[in-house]
Amino acid sequence: MKTLIFIFSVFLINSTMMIYDFDHKSDLTNWYVVDDVVMGGRSDGNLFINDDGNVVFQGNVSLENNGGFSSIRYRFSQKNVDDYTKMAIRLKGDGKRYQFRVKSDKYDRHSYIYYFQTTGDWQTVEIPLAEMYPTFRGRKLRMQNYPVEVMEEIAILISNKQAEQFRLEVDAIQLK
Repeated sequence: MKTLIFIFSVFLINSTMMIYDFDHKSDLTNWYVVDDVVMGGRSDGNLFINDDGNVVFQGNVSLENNGGFSSIRYRFSQKNVDDYTKMAIRLKGDGKRYQFRVKSDKYDRHSYIYYFQTTGDWQTVEIPLAEMYPTFRGRKLRMQNYPVEVMEEIAILISNKQAEQFRLEVDAIQLK
């Protein structure tokens, strides 16, 4: 009986992997804001920890100079993720649509993406990893969906083909 309890408890312990759990002491060193200014655009996003200990990604998306996106990216040591099927993000959005992005290798030019809609309230968005499809510069690639083997970078991007202000507050990101 003890063996069965041990096996069950190991399964429960290993059923999630925390990618980032934000708090007042969070170090944002490996988080980067990447806006369309890298291509001549004028969008402006920023990232900070608020008084509640959550990370806030906010700013303005501009369509000037062929712009139209703002993103945050987090790079980490490559993780084996083949035991997981989805990413769960606890967040409070602004009612807008965002894109979650994953890279198996930080040097890959393409990302695997999945769109999600925010409600304006706190919610947990669950992203099925196997449904994330490959893109490069907004174009879908003729490759297989995310192979769910390894992960080295995640990102959240807003690009709704309109000029808009945005605000997304994130509490935690984990694999399930």
